[in-house]
Amino acid sequence: MHLLITNDDGVYAKGIRVLAAELGKIAKVTLVAPDRERSATGHAITVHYPLRVEPLSIDGTACAYAVDGTPSDCVKLSLEALLPSKPTMVISGINRGPNLGTDILYSGTVSAAVEGIMHGVPSFAISLDSFDDGPYDVAAAIAKKVVLKIKEHGLPPGVLLNINVPPSTAEKLRGIKVTTLGTRRYCNVFDKRVDPRGRTYYWLAGDVIDLDDDLDTDTMATKDNFVSITPVHFDLTDYTVVDQLKKWGLTI
Repeated sequence: MHLLITNDDGVYAKGIRVLAAELGKIAKVTLVAPDRERSATGHAITVHYPLRVEPLSIDGTACAYAVDGTPSDCVKLSLEALLPSKPTMVISGINRGPNLGTDILYSGTVSAAVEGIMHGVPSFAISLDSFDDGPYDVAAAIAKKVVLKIKEHGLPPGVLLNINVPPSTAEKLRGIKVTTLGTRRYCNVFDKRVDPRGRTYYWLAGDVIDLDDDLDTDTMATKDNFVSITPVHFDLTDYTVVDQLKKWGLTI
């Protein structure tokens, strides 16, 4: 197997290095990640300036590159220019902080996996449900298990797995659940401040509110100390409304 690993925390983040070291035990690993943190960039790509690529030396990794772009840039560039052949899988992570529920729409981590499936490569994103820098060893072991399961069973075209791991020891985890996406909202989202020159600015902040009580959602599963694995696809068409819109008389 040849695994392409990326993230949105940057190529020097601890999570991606722990992941690369663990997956390097079972496969050839190429690491291509942003040269600095690119969290919450969603599926942004770089079109207004050229991308610079810097080869790196990272223990346990055959090839590693830092890219001055987004996570989606890293995957797109790897699959269309850097790699001599298509990798077996794309793995994005291990992210510092959760990517749960509707937050995946903002996530650079998940978007990198989306770029993978857009190119027909089985992909998954994995995140640690903690903003502390670790521990990543349990999440890395789960990632290795998932890689082997995908190798065995495959994934449907256009489907990625979004995995969130509680910050717990392997012994304290309650297990793994296959989940659906939860719904998240934020309160007090913008903190209004004034700079030293008297100009108003706004700092994005806020507290998360999970709106679900369904134990099968990813948000609730991780709260209950389960690893959540959610299959995600990005055909955003609402097929139940297509026929309704046709009756509006808008079409010719």
